[in-house]
Amino acid sequence: MAKAKYHLLLCEPVTGLEAERIGLVSLAVPDEDLQARAMDVAVRLAEGAPNAIRWTKYALNNWLRAAGPIFDASLGMEFLGFTGHEAPEGAAALRGKRPPRFSPDAV
Repeated sequence: MAKAKYHLLLCEPVTGLEAERIGLVSLAVPDEDLQARAMDVAVRLAEGAPNAIRWTKYALNNWLRAAGPIFDASLGMEFLGFTGHEAPEGAAALRGKRPPRFSPDAV
């Protein structure tokens, strides 16, 4: 949670290797190795014990379903943020390569 807050609140870019190191992604590979690595993972899954894989996915997906209301609320707040006055200023600052000038009193 601490890492998620840090990166979400500060909007710092994260490389693929850093995302792998801190657990945001399962695996980072160089572009030229992507297809071969994806096929390797797919073959290993296809050759695995079907019921063990199915039941593991089912159990893990239950955790995700339980968190559904949290994800829904998060997505709703994200959309609200994009409809407010801060989004245009953030985009303008990014395009202008300047720090954003957010007004704490603006509604």
